[in-house]
Amino acid sequence: MDENGTIVPAEVKGWNWGAFMYNIFWGIGNKTYLPLLCLIPVFNIVWVFVCGFKGNEWAWQKGDYKDVETFKAVQATWNRAGIVQFILAIVFIVLYVLFIGTIMTAILNNNNY
Repeated sequence: MDENGTIVPAEVKGWNWGAFMYNIFWGIGNKTYLPLLCLIPVFNIVWVFVCGFKGNEWAWQKGDYKDVETFKAVQATWNRAGIVQFILAIVFIVLYVLFIGTIMTAILNNNNY
């Protein structure tokens, strides 16, 4: 049971990729506004992880879900989108680092001649 007296089923608890990657939009879509704290610079570095960990609980408390299966079906869409966005972000970061490394290597090698 949470502070509002809402019982959060154990099946609902867990990581939510949608709340982690799309925190602000996810929060508005799920009528929970704590993810808006991600708008605060520097604090948001920690808060995105809080959103990922607590997102399902917040969404359950604020939502009008008739059962756990309906809740999981709704959050599954957010989770798929979040994990795809996370993978794309990692790929982009790796490619960016490789690109910068290649440019720096070319510059350093060009200066040696």
